Amino acid sequence: MGSFNKVLLMGNLTRDPETRFTQGGMAVVNFGLAVNEKFQGSDGQNQERTTFVDVTMFGKRGEAFARFHTKGKSAFVEGKLRLDTWEDKNGGGKRSKLYVVGDSWEFVGGGGRDGGGQGGDDGGSWGASRSGGGDRAESGGGGGGWGGPEAETEFTDTPF
Repeated sequence: MGSFNKVLLMGNLTRDPETRFTQGGMAVVNFGLAVNEKFQGSDGQNQERTTFVDVTMFGKRGEAFARFHTKGKSAFVEGKLRLDTWEDKNGGGKRSKLYVVGDSWEFVGGGGRDGGGQGGDDGGSWGASRSGGGDRAESGGGGGGWGGPEAETEFTDTPF
């Protein structure tokens, strides 16, 4: 039987993205997302629960995410779960951490260009493409890749 590992999260950043670089020069971007869930409790009262998720993104995709997102901003992240295990240095036994490795992201919420979200007059995402081919955020512009806000479709091309 095959396996499937896919996570879709939409929430608010709990801290500014932290960017580090490997010795080979690849970016490693870490941030946290707070994902809220609303539900009705057994007493019939509406309740809300927040789940805090650590996310790591690599390469140009992560660099682009860090460039456009700050603490409190909303984001949609698509990725996969990863479990790391290690031995505690202080003799505390085996440790583990479950986190999400982000594969793509999109802006969410309103605000247009200044608000850092979808909406406004662009109506599209500047984050990551979900089409099978390439990732706009990773291509860094040029060659039909992600060109940022300047690469918007002209209004004369809009069919309505």
